Amino acid sequence: MRCYRAYVADYERARKPATYQDVLDAPTNRVAEVVDGCLYTHPRPAGPHAEAASVLGMDLGNPFHRGRGGPGGWIILYEPELHLGADILVPDLAGWRRSRLPAVPNAAYFELAPDWACEVLSPATALLDRTRKLPIYAREGVAHLWLVDPRVRSLEVFRLDGETYRLAATHGEAEVVRAEPFDAVPLELAALWPNPPTPE
Repeated sequence: MRCYRAYVADYERARKPATYQDVLDAPTNRVAEVVDGCLYTHPRPAGPHAEAASVLGMDLGNPFHRGRGGPGGWIILYEPELHLGADILVPDLAGWRRSRLPAVPNAAYFELAPDWACEVLSPATALLDRTRKLPIYAREGVAHLWLVDPRVRSLEVFRLDGETYRLAATHGEAEVVRAEPFDAVPLELAALWPNPPTPE
């Protein structure tokens, strides 16, 4: 997960910031992102990570994306590619209020920052998500950010407060929660975690 430039032997190429072409050239079995000029690639998610993201997407999709059993008003997508200035991020889930994004554009990526982003943490990505990507989301005005950690069975809910995020709530284990901005519908956290717990 270290910056791609740290592995490049050619000095001139090492000084050149990563671009969208580097993302396109990355192996197809890896997720590629450009963060602060560095190309980061990591493998597709492992089972617990994929399960948490998938279940969360389903639980939010019906009431908020489709308006079934909830207020609707959102577009919620799995692993959208976001082009935010020179940075290219791929959150596990992201959501846009339909007042800002009435329909999904016919494009390979999104240049409009979402209103909510969710990163499901894994050992390979947690440090990048917390220390490098979070400030970019804040810079772009993403109002709500969730960090989900299947290993410790936790949900951290952040709210943008000026230029930085403030931790609004931390939930875990089998709690049934109402987490902003989706607090209109209860969320059963137990459905997100592997059973039994993933060994350390």
